[in-house]
Amino acid sequence: MTQNLFNKVYDQHVVGQLASGQDQIFVGRHLIHEVTSPQAFEMLRERGLKVMFPERTLATVDHIIPTDDQARPFVDLLAEQMMSAIEVNCAEFGVELLKLDDQRQGIVHVVGPEQGLTQPGITLVCGDSHTSTHGAFGNISLGIGTSQVAQVLATQTLAMKRLEVRRIEVNGTLASGVFAKDVALHIIRVLGVEGGVGYAYEYAGTVFDAMDMEERMTVCNMSIEGGARCGYVNPDETTVEYLRGRPLSPQGEEFERAAEWWLSLASGPDAEFDDVIKIDAADIEPTVTWGINPAQSVGVSKAIPAVSEFPEHEQVGVQEALEFMDIQAEAPIAGLKIDVAFIGSCTNSRISDLREAAAVAKGNQVADGVRALIVPGSQLVRQQAESEGLDKVFTEAGFEWRSAGCSMCLAMNPDKLQGREISASSSNRNFKGRQGSPTGRTLLMSPAMVAAAAVNGCVTDVRNMLG
Repeated sequence: MTQNLFNKVYDQHVVGQLASGQDQIFVGRHLIHEVTSPQAFEMLRERGLKVMFPERTLATVDHIIPTDDQARPFVDLLAEQMMSAIEVNCAEFGVELLKLDDQRQGIVHVVGPEQGLTQPGITLVCGDSHTSTHGAFGNISLGIGTSQVAQVLATQTLAMKRLEVRRIEVNGTLASGVFAKDVALHIIRVLGVEGGVGYAYEYAGTVFDAMDMEERMTVCNMSIEGGARCGYVNPDETTVEYLRGRPLSPQGEEFERAAEWWLSLASGPDAEFDDVIKIDAADIEPTVTWGINPAQSVGVSKAIPAVSEFPEHEQVGVQEALEFMDIQAEAPIAGLKIDVAFIGSCTNSRISDLREAAAVAKGNQVADGVRALIVPGSQLVRQQAESEGLDKVFTEAGFEWRSAGCSMCLAMNPDKLQGREISASSSNRNFKGRQGSPTGRTLLMSPAMVAAAAVNGCVTDVRNMLG
């Protein structure tokens, strides 16, 4: 039996074993942002430490920045303090920072791949749970806590225990109107929000073979929502061609040598796994969450399940979700009214996401009473969309066209739900209060489905709009 990719990469990065029994892992790439880094830098100051390898760390700003008026100082005092802190910290410790006046600025999990910083075979960490996004390139990418951010800055290593590996095969062909986000939500519904605890997920099968890199990033991004520590797709020619010519990718002959090594990392046909799950692509349809965790979802043509359909240990939580969302069990999800439509986040704010949404929005109008936002994942995505005229498609349809940032995903900025508003969102979490209002409600779906909901004022099967 040959090793799977996770164990190949893990073994190549072990530098020692700690007294705790954990392994000490070398970290190849470290991404930081303005929210989880201030305390980490302060920990270094208190101990008189430097950043060991500043060239291996890249900083950007995304979580707290406004997406409309970005004039400094920011209106939000805490946001301004965080912005100032990362500017001071990066200057003092020699870390490169993508500021608002840098056209490379954007959401941390969009910036890394588009710059070519995210590559197969590396270990990559960031003080953000959705760092699993980068696993789309065939590597080990982990979200870490603030104290661990400090440890990585000071030592370029991380303490961790080897994970088990579950291979999730999705075979067949996705139907028209079914996107990567639907695949991710379907997997989470099948395995549960705690199904991946202790695991790395390897995504495989003909569906992932056919996906482009942005689609793979969407699914890997949601790995953490299924309880997995990370998720990855084996590198292939799609991976290689995406990275070719990127600013921080190897160049020339060095790239060709790197590409050969990248491809050799893929799990072989006889690789060993701790678990294997197989899913038929024909079972996946456009999917919408109805509850307060990403596993509480249903196909758009279906009704919300009855409480009795769930295992007994889940029924109290299901009832809580129905009451919070003010949704009736056994009612159809299609037709549920919305107040806000949000397309953005590290899950779905790349150029392909915007193209999919624009195909639905074109020639239509946002419904009366619906506030609709389009927030590109980076300044480069925004520029590309504008060069294709997508911004005009959206604004003519009544959407607000914003600057790059996390926006209404985490809502640590002015973009928030108000009161009991209900949002159709392309983001990754539908927890209580996630989008800025303690009583606000979130329905997760694909960007195309969000666009369909925006123009119809309710949850709508996008397949009916795509012909």
